[in-house]
Order: sequence, then C-alpha cells, then structure tokens
Amino acid sequence: MKKPLVIGIVGGSGSGKTTVTKRVIEELSQDKVVLIEQDYYYKNQDHLTMEERVKTNYDHPDAFDNDLLAQHLQELIQGREVDMPIYDYVNHTRSSETKHQESKEVIILEGLFGLYSKTLREQLDIKIFVDTPSDIRILRRLLRDMKERGRSVESVISQYLTSVRPMHEQYIQPTRQYADIVIPDGGYNDIAVDILLTKIKSILEK
Repeated sequence: MKKPLVIGIVGGSGSGKTTVTKRVIEELSQDKVVLIEQDYYYKNQDHLTMEERVKTNYDHPDAFDNDLLAQHLQELIQGREVDMPIYDYVNHTRSSETKHQESKEVIILEGLFGLYSKTLREQLDIKIFVDTPSDIRILRRLLRDMKERGRSVESVISQYLTSVRPMHEQYIQPTRQYADIVIPDGGYNDIAVDILLTKIKSILEK
C-alpha cells in the first residue's frame, strides 16, 4: 500500500475548517478518506471529580492527548488499524467506547491545534490554515452553540471573551506561520479550495 497523503486542516473556532474538510471529503469520496477530529483526543478525566472536570479549558492545547493522537496517526500512516477514542461531552471525560478505523488513501486531521505540536506538524504532508476574521468566527459560533447546543447568548459571549478569544490569539493564530496554504474565509473561498483540491488530486495521481 502506498503511503497515505496526510492533510492537516487547522483554524480557530468558527473559522470554517469543517466546511473545507467536508468539501475535500465530498470531492475525493468518503471511502478514500479517514477523518480524525482532534476533539476525539481530549484527555481522559476519569480521575477527576465532576466539579474539577467542568473547569477544563477545552480551548487550551493542554486539554488534548497529543501523544496518543500522534501515535494513532503514525499507525494509520503505516497502514495499520486503530481504535480512536470517543469523547463524552456530558460527563466531560473519555467514553468507554472507541471507533475502529482502518487506514485509507487520504488522512485528514482537523482541529484547533493541528499545527501547534511539532510532532504532529512533522507527520503532515499538507498543512492548511483556515483564516477567518474574528467577528465572523464569533457570529458563527454564537449561531451554532445556540442552535445545536441550547446555549444562551450571554454564556456563548462570556466563554468567547474569557477563553476562546485569548486562547486563539495565544496558541492558534501563531501557528498560521507553519501552514503551506492559508485559506481566507473558510469553505466559502471557492478559488482557494479548488486550488487545494487540484493539488491533492495531482499528488494522489503520481
């Protein structure tokens, strides 16, 4: 089996990285792509009380088990199967269930901190940073959290100002420098996404 093409799609919350990811998967077809969402790899918190768990800052790089993520990514690159963790957001810890995943032609790592860890960066063949203005990102997050998670306007804005925004400026935005391709305005930038897709297809055809 030929070595899989490994793509990292990174950006702040509400940047449109999920939209870019979906377009790539649709174009290549689902059976050729493994999607690894970095959110799967939040650290196990079984050893903490619920009171301690709810204080976790999920927008900080330390919330993630990057060692396990890098290990699983390497296994998939080498053509082996892995059992990816599943995170239980209700109980704020890792679920006892896992997701069995075989290796495929293309591996996509999507998440906030895909370019933060040097170990992860070195495993990526194409590094993409989805760069969207902060006012658009907060509006998208506001709409998403209210619609999908039943959050109030006040709670979303409070979390954004106290956690999401400062973590983005300190840890996510600086990783833009490591990107091979920067896509402004997320999945709605048709030209940038088309250029990316053309590059991916040319590599796969070699």
